[in-house]
Amino acid sequence: MSPTFTLTRNLQDINAEQWDELSGDHPLVRHAFLLALDQAGCATPETGWAPHYLLLHRDGKLEGAMPLYLKSHSRGEYVFDYAWARAFERHGLPYYPKLLSAIPFTPVPGPRLLAATHDDRVLLARKAIEMAQENKISSLHILFPSEDDRSALAEAGFLFRENIQFHWFNKGYRDLDDFLSTLSQQKRKKIKQDRKKAIQAGISFRWLQGTQIDGPALDFFYRCYYQTYMEHGNAPYLSRDFFAQLLHSMPQNLALVLAEQQGHPIACALNMRSRTRLFGRYWGSIQYVPGLHFETCYMQAIEFCIEYGVQVFEGGAQGEHKLSRGMLPVQTSSAHWIRDQRYAEAITNFLAEETPAVMAYFNELQDHSPFKKGPPDL
Repeated sequence: MSPTFTLTRNLQDINAEQWDELSGDHPLVRHAFLLALDQAGCATPETGWAPHYLLLHRDGKLEGAMPLYLKSHSRGEYVFDYAWARAFERHGLPYYPKLLSAIPFTPVPGPRLLAATHDDRVLLARKAIEMAQENKISSLHILFPSEDDRSALAEAGFLFRENIQFHWFNKGYRDLDDFLSTLSQQKRKKIKQDRKKAIQAGISFRWLQGTQIDGPALDFFYRCYYQTYMEHGNAPYLSRDFFAQLLHSMPQNLALVLAEQQGHPIACALNMRSRTRLFGRYWGSIQYVPGLHFETCYMQAIEFCIEYGVQVFEGGAQGEHKLSRGMLPVQTSSAHWIRDQRYAEAITNFLAEETPAVMAYFNELQDHSPFKKGPPDL
């Protein structure tokens, strides 16, 4: 049966169970997560993120979906195209608005073409291009797509831009010491030294999951999150109401670690989780302690994964310093379609130069693995 495509601006018009059936186990693409971004005023036309949802139906059943945002800027994306925008502007062409498929403010790989089959993912990608063409949108960008998405996007004719993140992989470790024993002596020694600093400062850690995260804990977290942004001279992208909505609608996907000194919290990190993955998302502190950031955000997360059998910890965008904590480089990507063929050709040439440099960096990182090589340390 031929598919029918519709476009809606209101996620509440879409059945949450049907949406989540398509998005799978990924918490950051769940109906509740995207709805909270909208209802809390974080990803809205007023903030430069006008939501649109492309839907594919057959015989009245939702069989495909694609979250899209009409963007009036490039903030909150973590794939930087400011140079592209300036090139358009220099030649008197508008770059904005552009069309974007991404999780707002979230550099986490995952499904963007929500469908059960490759063919339907290709149909969604091609329909999105058709919409951009019909509405004279300068470009269409899909950020951090899954491998299944990438295959469909390639078939639909997108250009690809490569990037690198750092993820930790659980090899069935019994405990943290078992994991540390697999690292080179130098890396293991550095981690133990940093952990000792936290212990000497009287820091202890406590995890709260789901409904264990109460109002005071959420207040403290948001105080830290807000302060992190303000220290860099920026207003935070996300509101306290957004996190409160997540706590109400999808508590099973939240895990908060608190760093406490003499019984009082001084730092925290809020993680999102699925059955198999932990996503390091938001961090902040109200007091500086050497080594506290790494311990709270990375070592505590790794310990959590080992304890609960979580297979992968995604530590967020950028940061080759994560390599020394046992995290490994992984390739991520973004996909791009440019309406003006002159600029499509120019960007194709740009990517032809950038991609080998990114891959050379990736190979260099792999050559500096934090894990042991050769015989065990004596």
